[in-house]
Amino acid sequence: MLAIDLPHARRLAFGVVLGQAGVSATVALAAWALSGPRAGLSALLGGGIATAGSLAMARLALGGDAGADARRALSALLLGEAVKLAVVIGLLVVVLKVVRVAPLAMFAAFAATLLVYWIALLAAPPALGRRAPRRVG
Repeated sequence: MLAIDLPHARRLAFGVVLGQAGVSATVALAAWALSGPRAGLSALLGGGIATAGSLAMARLALGGDAGADARRALSALLLGEAVKLAVVIGLLVVVLKVVRVAPLAMFAAFAATLLVYWIALLAAPPALGRRAPRRVG
């Protein structure tokens, strides 16, 4: 049985959010330099949407006593994923209705920011925890 090293998981999750914010800013600056302010703002919004979803997920799934027991951990994870999806969809709808975006720049930054999440998962150690001690008796 594996026990989750919650402090390590929190550092990893919030590190991903920080990495996503950095990629969002970098892609936005590149889009601005290549295609102008509208593309830069669009890229910043696209990356920001993905980053906001990841932040909501990390706060809900790994905040508080999420690792107290398996049932709470699973509930927190499922709630975090649901809220992440709601945040992403909600922000996409608002941005697409309110802001005149450059769609290619926005969705390219959104995709680049999501790649940070998957790269971090692939680069993470195989086991985020350690073996729980065996109970004798």
